[in-house]
Amino acid sequence: MRHVISLLIENESGALSRVSGLFSARGYNIESLTVAPTEDASMSRMTIVTTGSDDIIEQITKQLNKLVEVVKVVDISEAAHIERELMLIKLRATGKDREEVKRTADIFRARIIDVTEASYVVELTGNQAKLDAFIGAIDGALILETVRSGICGIGRGDRILKL
Repeated sequence: MRHVISLLIENESGALSRVSGLFSARGYNIESLTVAPTEDASMSRMTIVTTGSDDIIEQITKQLNKLVEVVKVVDISEAAHIERELMLIKLRATGKDREEVKRTADIFRARIIDVTEASYVVELTGNQAKLDAFIGAIDGALILETVRSGICGIGRGDRILKL
C-alpha cells in the first residue's frame, strides 16, 4: 500500500542523508522525496512517498522517530489529505503540433511558461494521476524533457504538522 509520510526535521547538514540512509539500509524504496524549509528557518518539512504493508510503515515511522534530527513524523495518508506535484515539461511545438499542445494544455489547466520557435515549456500541478494523464495525452514524440518535483502533501481540516 502507498503511504505519504511527512516529517519535521532540524534544518542541518547531513539530516537528509541519515533519513535516506535509514530507508536504503533496510531495503525500503523511496518513490518520491520532497524537502524544503518551513516558516521556521531552523526546521525543514520532508515528504516521503513509499509503499509497504502497515507493519513496514509502522517500522519505518518508529525508526524515523529514533533519529536525533527528526522532530515529528506523521503518515498523512491515514486520513483526509491533499497531494500535489509540480511538473515542467518541454515539448516540441512546430507546425500543427503547436496548436494541439496549446489545446491539450488548456484542457488540463496547464500554463505555457516559455515559448520559442520550436518548443513550449508547460507547467502543470496536480496529483500524480493528472500529471500522468497529461503525459499520456501528449504524443510521446513531442516530449523533449520532463521534470517532476515529487509529492507535497498536507492534512485536511484540523490536522497539522507543527511543534
